[in-house]
Amino acid sequence: MKPESNRVEYKRELGDKFERSVIAFLNYPGGGDIFIGVDNDGEVAGLDDVDAVQLKIVDRIKNNIRPETMGLFDVTHEQRDGKDIVRVGVSAGQQRPYYLRKRGMTEDGCFIRIGSSSQPMTERMIEELLAKRQHSSIQTVRSPRQKLTFRQLKIYYEEKKLSPNSEFLQNLELADDNGVFNYAGYLLADENSVSIKVAKYAGTDKYDLVENEEYGNRCLLTATHRVLERLESENKTFAKIGYPTRIEENMVDKTALREAIINAIVHNDYNLATPLVEIYSDRITVTSAGGLVSGLSEKDFFNCRSMPRNRILMRVFRDLELTESLGSGMTRILQTYDRKIFDLTPSFLIVTFPLKPVEEESVTSGQKSGQKRDLKRGLKTRQKTRQKTRQKTADKIVEIMLDTPDILIETICDILDFNRSSVTEQIDKLKKQGRIRRIGPDKGGHWEVVEKK
Repeated sequence: MKPESNRVEYKRELGDKFERSVIAFLNYPGGGDIFIGVDNDGEVAGLDDVDAVQLKIVDRIKNNIRPETMGLFDVTHEQRDGKDIVRVGVSAGQQRPYYLRKRGMTEDGCFIRIGSSSQPMTERMIEELLAKRQHSSIQTVRSPRQKLTFRQLKIYYEEKKLSPNSEFLQNLELADDNGVFNYAGYLLADENSVSIKVAKYAGTDKYDLVENEEYGNRCLLTATHRVLERLESENKTFAKIGYPTRIEENMVDKTALREAIINAIVHNDYNLATPLVEIYSDRITVTSAGGLVSGLSEKDFFNCRSMPRNRILMRVFRDLELTESLGSGMTRILQTYDRKIFDLTPSFLIVTFPLKPVEEESVTSGQKSGQKRDLKRGLKTRQKTRQKTRQKTADKIVEIMLDTPDILIETICDILDFNRSSVTEQIDKLKKQGRIRRIGPDKGGHWEVVEKK
């Protein structure tokens, strides 16, 4: 393995000084990686019980370091030379200086990366970082509304087998111990006034506006899914056919476009503006407000170092597998595109994807018959998928009614983000199946679940 550096540290085992290494990377622009199970000289020693080590790492970082660090680190199991090790990826935080909980914000509690070692910070360094600390963020700003509900958010977590408990909102840091919601809670609530704009133009400039849609006023996760679906339909697929090989290609690389949109939503500065997607005849641009996070250099940015602006959003999006490891989104984009597609300004970060037209080649009659067989198989697969989706929707409606018997159909539509006709159709089927029934009138009555699936 590469020698230790300002970005890499090795530890044979999880020792007493582990937290100070994490703190040093939290306070260092761009963060770094700690490898457990590797000797100082880079020789892989391996670990006996990787799962136990991972659990201890998460527990120690979470409980022994302040301010809160959830969303700023990854703990992953890797194999090197046939041996098990653990990688702890640490991102630089916005609430620097970070410190040992038991030592406080002192020279004995704060550390910084200097060369290949973690060194105590001086009093002056601590004061300088404290003066630069981000005081206005979605974690610290109070929500403009306090009567918030989170049905959609809870459904997303339930679908990932992460069942919410009674302290769900506090654990995600959407509310303080007194139940007061912050702006992160507002963004993830069922209803808000925040939207992601998608504009489409007929030409290469903004002269002829064809569509101007806003996806939002609801849970930011739902808005994200709707924007991704909208761009997927816009990102046409072309086929080059040379039977039996069929090569499909999109106008824009699907993975790169998806990562750019999610990055724009997660790292956007919501104090300035909301994310914007623009579709032109020759390109698609994705714009997020805020520019590069303070403390993250352009070099670090293109080296895929991560420094989340919105730590809580990063945590939630990772919990729900919309994002993976820190910096992975940039890595995927740069695997396909040159860094020239990025335009970095003090206030905005703009990614421009050129549209790549791909023409479909002519095919012979024999090739067409092969395509027909492919289409039939694809049709059967899509039919099965639709059937599973309908069943899943019906089950979710039953769960919602169990949780809130007096819920209105309009509210169910909002939670599931389906139109009224689709929801009504599923409710009628559930009634015929004997799984639910309506007690009382439409207004003032309630739903009764007769049979759980």
